[in-house]
Amino acid sequence: MITRYALFEGKVKDGQAEAFRADVLKTILPKWKAFPGALSVRVSFAESRDEGAPEYPMILAVNYPDIETVEAALASPIRAQARAATEEVLSKYFEGRIHHHVTQAEEYDLA
Repeated sequence: MITRYALFEGKVKDGQAEAFRADVLKTILPKWKAFPGALSVRVSFAESRDEGAPEYPMILAVNYPDIETVEAALASPIRAQARAATEEVLSKYFEGRIHHHVTQAEEYDLA
């Protein structure tokens, strides 16, 4: 399985955490879920971090069956729609940057 992560490095404006989370789920999540070929979408909101660690108020993980499906999803029209929705929400609440990482995930269930 291939996982494409979006790491939102920075901070949510003071007093806006709950509004940020609600707007992400209402406005952006439907776009992320619409990426063709996506198997699952996980939105993780930060609760705490180690002292001195960089701040990531949100991490997005989208799973795909293979790299070709990732490439097709990123070439699809939904990407522009998702980007526009993301910029709309982030402009209200977030100060920082987003970077993406594509990984090959190996998962081991614990019995």
